[in-house]
Amino acid sequence: MSFQDKSIQCSDCGTTFTFSAEEQELFQSRGYTNEPKRCPSCRQARKSERYGNDSYSRNTPRQMFRVTCADCGKDTEVPFEPRTGRPVYCSDCYRKVRLSR
Repeated sequence: MSFQDKSIQCSDCGTTFTFSAEEQELFQSRGYTNEPKRCPSCRQARKSERYGNDSYSRNTPRQMFRVTCADCGKDTEVPFEPRTGRPVYCSDCYRKVRLSR
């Protein structure tokens, strides 16, 4: 099936955007049956609104915590807040500890 570019009016902002032939092929390959109702910028805004900018968002940098490795003493960063009394390891020492279990 051959696709042709289509002009669609955004349901949110009212601007006209192009639904390209390549995008139409992609939609079909993913099994989507409906055309997009929103322009790309409104789609992105809606995604941000829906999912927020939490720590799981791809655009938000992960908060890192500076620690000293309990095994080798090297300064490193980990993606979680360490608890008092629990050992924290650098990635190299963690691999060694994990493999020894």
